[in-house]
Amino acid sequence: MPEWGWTVIGVVAGFVVLWLGLIVVLWVQQRRAGRDVDWRSLARLVPDVIRLIRRLAADPTVPRATRWWLAGLLVYLLLPIDLVPDFLPVIGYADDAIVTALAIRYAVRHAGREAVVRHWPGTPEGLESVMALARINT
Repeated sequence: MPEWGWTVIGVVAGFVVLWLGLIVVLWVQQRRAGRDVDWRSLARLVPDVIRLIRRLAADPTVPRATRWWLAGLLVYLLLPIDLVPDFLPVIGYADDAIVTALAIRYAVRHAGREAVVRHWPGTPEGLESVMALARINT
């Protein structure tokens, strides 16, 4: 096998492991809270996170640099061009999840946890899961 083939296999394997890690984090968060894992609730996190980012990007009380970062994230998520194409099973959305978690972490650090809580459209359990995914202490 050519050397570039091993590089591709390594990158793909890394993304698969990362995606599985994200799923495990969400699962562990649900189990720690003493709740059964509700996969439908976990699936609903994606639209809630998109609404959260949109609301934070439109909030004039959020610092301007943070709003620009979040608006850029929305554009990145909507564009068909990604670091890893979305049509690839499993790993196609891993880059989106990573970038989104980093953006939420950035928003909490610069806009404050209160702004994120104020704009969160979903359930409190969903917010806990998103904060755990972004590695923010609750």
